[in-house]
Amino acid sequence: MSGYSLNQARLPEGSDKRSLLRAIDRSCSALPLRSVLRVVRLSPSRYHAWSRQEGCALDDQSSCPRSSPQQLTASEVSAIHELVTSEEYRHVPTGTLARLAQRIGKVFASASTWYRLVREHRWRRPRQRVHPDAPKVGIRAARPNEIWHVDTSVVRLLDGSRVYLHAVIDNFSRRILAWKVAQAFNPVATVEILLTAAKGLVDGKPMLLVDGGVENFNEAVDKLIGSGLLTRVLAQTEITFSNSLIESWWRVLKHQWLFLNTLDSVQTVEKLVAFYVEEHNTRLPHSAFRGQTPDEMYFGKGEDVPKSLEAARRTAREARAEANRKRTCSACELVTVSLN
Repeated sequence: MSGYSLNQARLPEGSDKRSLLRAIDRSCSALPLRSVLRVVRLSPSRYHAWSRQEGCALDDQSSCPRSSPQQLTASEVSAIHELVTSEEYRHVPTGTLARLAQRIGKVFASASTWYRLVREHRWRRPRQRVHPDAPKVGIRAARPNEIWHVDTSVVRLLDGSRVYLHAVIDNFSRRILAWKVAQAFNPVATVEILLTAAKGLVDGKPMLLVDGGVENFNEAVDKLIGSGLLTRVLAQTEITFSNSLIESWWRVLKHQWLFLNTLDSVQTVEKLVAFYVEEHNTRLPHSAFRGQTPDEMYFGKGEDVPKSLEAARRTAREARAEANRKRTCSACELVTVSLN
């Protein structure tokens, strides 16, 4: 009977089914029934079952209720739909809800039937999660050395070993103030890069934004904070803002540079990080600073850069328009001649 299998074919429903049966009946005047059924890939048993249902005019039923009396009634399907989409039961899993419906005497159907109906009718359960609005703009400093971010990240070498990256970034200028590459995880490395960054301090007491972790909360860091050089603030705990500014810089460093190279040793990673930090600080303009680099923002030496870039853009637009006006083609020449 494999020639008549409809396991992979979409079965017609309602009026489509009756149209197919009428077409088969008309074809039987010229061909044997078995040949017609073979052409339409319909088994004789299914054909005769459909023929017995032909008298049923209930188009909303997938099969005749009289010949398939065990199928759910329209009221039962409606009750399942009401329970599935109800706000009152949104905390109840679908399988548990099927059993709960039996306990409260509403619908007696298996969980698999519920799952099938939900899937076929594409009912959506009211389970949308409600999240608090994320801040659109992170914490922002008004001057250099007002807020620092410190963090540690990890990079894997080709042999599977780990290399630890430590860095301090200035919030106002996005300048990397200090960094370190280490072969082993050492919580004291945080103190080392903070002391290196503090060498450029003239006055003020930067607020150090940190994540929770032993590299930021240990005896050495506590001693440094106790000296009065910095104030330490735990991100998303003591303030609502996160430490995402330096975390986003880690992503750029890794995906735009480190992962494009062969990371085979600690020395290689250190050389690559040194190159990118120099590029980031001195050469690559930041979109938030209208073309200024982090060094120019940190040291206040790039105030004329936005104006000069705007003047250069105007000059380039005028030159572009003038160059395009001088270019002509045969169609343009014909138009010019006709106008003259």
